[in-house]
Amino acid sequence: MLKPIIEFCASNMHHGTDKLMNKLEANPDYEVIEYGCLGNCGECYLAPFGMVDGTIVSADTVEELETKLMDEIEEQQAVREALDRLIDDM
Repeated sequence: MLKPIIEFCASNMHHGTDKLMNKLEANPDYEVIEYGCLGNCGECYLAPFGMVDGTIVSADTVEELETKLMDEIEEQQAVREALDRLIDDM
């Protein structure tokens, strides 16, 4: 199974996402990448955010962001598993 790719913007670290990024990097089940810019400047300025396999996830707090990132990972995994079952049934 592919590891989820979780991306963070270096410019968003002032919200405290650096601590979350470090925590997630320690988990071998995730591929965590930090970029200088993810091109979402408005989002970056206003709130903590990250991306899961290209999907933007934002929240009011870093704690809420962690929960939302995990929810997005689970949701994307469920979709992939459903597609795999559909393909197997063909």
